[in-house]
Amino acid sequence: MLNTLPNENTSFVGRTFELRELAEALGKPGLVTLTGGAGMGKSRLALRSARSGDWTGFSAVCWADLWPLQGSELLTAVVADALDLSDHTPRMPVDAVCDWIGDRRVLLVLDSCEHLVDACRSMVAELLAACPRLTVLATSREPLGTAKETLLELGPLPPGTAAVTFFEQRAAALGHPLRDGTTDRLLAERLCAHLEGVPLALELTVGLLRHWTLEQTWELAEQALDATDRPEMRPPWHRALRTAVGWSHELCRPAERLLWARLSVFPETFDAELAQMVCLGGPLTAEALRDALTGLVRKSVVTVDHGRYRMLDSVRAYGRMWLRELGEVRPVSARHATVMTETAHRANEEWLGPGQQYWYARIRDLYHDMCAALRFLLDERDAAALGLVADIAFFWVCSGHLHEVAHYGEIALREIPEPGTRRARGLWALGLTRILRGEHDQGRGFADESLAEDLGAGDDDVARQAVYLQGLAALLDGLPVQALNSADEATRGGAPAQRDGGEPDEGEQAGGPAFGIVLCRLVRVFALTGAGRLKEARCEAEALRELCVRLREYWTRSYVDYQLSLIALFEERPGEAGRHARDMLESKRRIGDQFGIAMGLDLLAASWSAQGDPECAVVAIGAGNQFWRAVGLLRRGTPEVLPLCEQTRTRTRELLGGAAYDERLRQAQSQSAEALLLAALAAHEAR
Repeated sequence: MLNTLPNENTSFVGRTFELRELAEALGKPGLVTLTGGAGMGKSRLALRSARSGDWTGFSAVCWADLWPLQGSELLTAVVADALDLSDHTPRMPVDAVCDWIGDRRVLLVLDSCEHLVDACRSMVAELLAACPRLTVLATSREPLGTAKETLLELGPLPPGTAAVTFFEQRAAALGHPLRDGTTDRLLAERLCAHLEGVPLALELTVGLLRHWTLEQTWELAEQALDATDRPEMRPPWHRALRTAVGWSHELCRPAERLLWARLSVFPETFDAELAQMVCLGGPLTAEALRDALTGLVRKSVVTVDHGRYRMLDSVRAYGRMWLRELGEVRPVSARHATVMTETAHRANEEWLGPGQQYWYARIRDLYHDMCAALRFLLDERDAAALGLVADIAFFWVCSGHLHEVAHYGEIALREIPEPGTRRARGLWALGLTRILRGEHDQGRGFADESLAEDLGAGDDDVARQAVYLQGLAALLDGLPVQALNSADEATRGGAPAQRDGGEPDEGEQAGGPAFGIVLCRLVRVFALTGAGRLKEARCEAEALRELCVRLREYWTRSYVDYQLSLIALFEERPGEAGRHARDMLESKRRIGDQFGIAMGLDLLAASWSAQGDPECAVVAIGAGNQFWRAVGLLRRGTPEVLPLCEQTRTRTRELLGGAAYDERLRQAQSQSAEALLLAALAAHEAR
């Protein structure tokens, strides 16, 4: 079963009745919306319910964080990501999600819908109409308003019981357990009553115990609450939370308040390095920022888990309000966008080298930050948006974000009519998504435009990258000779000179081979294989693989291993084919490329089947089916591969017998794609 639920990082207190009620509601398909005010613990209750539920018979239990989204345009893309779906088709994202779920039993949790209620209502209605066995659990401050929506409203913790237990457990977890005796218990009860049992308000209050005793904390709370406790404004739970957040803000040092405001620019989690890069300036020197960040953590304004920091929604909203008061929304957002563009550019520059694996993970972690930066740059009509789209395109398509590259690329090209290299690269990014989605003619058209745009700019490597797209489209259309001729021409001419003034070596730059040259060399390997020139293809592939090993690079190396496996199969060397297929899969796992994993599993299955091992072959076939489904496709590849896949399935079925084959395939496909991949790799290792 696919499970993408986050971990529980804090203890869970109370809510026994609510958990029972929620479990009953989730026992049947449809929409269940957990409502309640800010800080009530809706997300925490939803997570506990999802993690402790009995999901026997379910195919997937998945969690989608919606709180980092600043708009609704990528809502379905985030849901697809939660379902581990990397759609490589031209369909609308919601159609891809509906097809992926189909009639399977799935629990989908949509956390924090309140700022996207209309979009969530529309999406959920479409999903439920198309997927009869889908259960959706939404957390929101208001109902979504769909037909047959089951509503469960979450209130505060009972102040005299569960709230006090919550306070005691959180205090103990911070290393400040309440003292034995009645005084601490009495003060804790008073605090919980004044704060109306609101979990977030209690959490923030507990954070103050790092600086004050419980008696001092009570005195501060009493003063803060008395100041606003007018008869006409006697606080319900929402004022208790507002008071607690404002109170925490008042008790922060000036540097901590400033950092709180600036950190609100981050849409999701962040690390200390990013905080430094974005929030420095004025009184926030590097040392002052480190101290302020530590102070915010100690006051529970910011939480930290394995080096990643996070501000809860209500706390971030308060910081954003102060950022507006300070007049810093635009400058801090601009600095954030600059940091993202510089990070993406460095990742792109270091793609062909030992940092490649790190950069794939880094860009994946910064997904929401990159989206926020693109939104800001596009609003500003800044041409840097074109460069940012191009720099992250290769990373995002491997992570399954083709729709996002296309979305932002189309807007950038439409709204920013800047000629030159950046536009050529933006056209290239859009062409890449079109070809990978199977729209070869459109992709080839964008590649042609990119090449024409670059003629005036004179960037040879951008031109080679455009030729790579042309060659890729030709290969997928069954025109290997055309692809070979284009790649040959690109690798022969126009290579940029080395910076030290020496003679260039096939387009090599001072730091190593140019990106475009390597891509064109890869096209040559595919084209030679497709043209049946297997000996030449093998020689080219082995030379390119040696270069990749020297560079400690995995993306190109994985596709070279794919071709070496394919060549070995055509030359009837299935054992060698299996070794190269396994190497490809290991490389693809390092960078998280589901499309490439699906391709590699097909060849691994073919190698086992050719060696007369149908038991292993059917596991690889099942794993391949799962990964192809995760990218929204039945199969895709160059024309010479698809008949090989069909032969593999036919031969394996014959070796096992029809009934045994069907049963083993059914058993295999009942597992998650990742579990199947690990099983396939383990079986190969055991041979």
